[in-house]
Amino acid sequence: MSQILIVEDEPRIAAFVAKGLRAAGFTTLVESSGEAAVELALGEQIDLVVLDVGLPGIDGFEVLARLRGQGATMPVIMLTARSSVADRVQGLQSGADDYVPKPFAFEELLARIQLRLRTEGVPDPSLVLSHGDLSLDLRTRRADVAGRSVDLTAREFTLAEMFLRNPGMVLSREQLLSGAWGYDFDPGSNVVDVYVRYLRRKLGAERFETVRGMGYRLVSPS
Repeated sequence: MSQILIVEDEPRIAAFVAKGLRAAGFTTLVESSGEAAVELALGEQIDLVVLDVGLPGIDGFEVLARLRGQGATMPVIMLTARSSVADRVQGLQSGADDYVPKPFAFEELLARIQLRLRTEGVPDPSLVLSHGDLSLDLRTRRADVAGRSVDLTAREFTLAEMFLRNPGMVLSREQLLSGAWGYDFDPGSNVVDVYVRYLRRKLGAERFETVRGMGYRLVSPS
């Protein structure tokens, strides 16, 4: 069982990520201080680090630099509210393996973690989700419909992934909001309906069935 270190000083986000990862079968450690995180990561058996940039004391970039400077090779996925290209480049050039901007959807973070932890050279069929002639490749983040490649935005892809992980099951708007918009979702928003329309337009209207008063489900085209 892989152990993941979550370095995040916002308790709400740290708890949200830790709870989701434990539900997915991982063990977790949580640290809010950059200095303490470096010590913990070097002293424990850590398989992956989820690292926030905006930490008190030393920031995430410095934490990463110290880890790599002392020979730590575990994958590091950085979280940040900073969305500029310069910040992303700085993180990747400092030795980060991936970069996820806030607010993020847990399903996307989980997919990125699973990708980084998979055994090198061993194909993982769970990285390609299929239902009928619709498939999603979690490595390339691309959709394929009847042999035709379709571009999806990050949010569209996350919603589509939730449907393909639960074919034939009714997913409520609250489930879809929580999964795709994460800790930052507004339960009164109609954004799910808007994005389901986008998916219908791109992947086929007949695939996404409205279940009145309940939500939506993915079905096989007739």
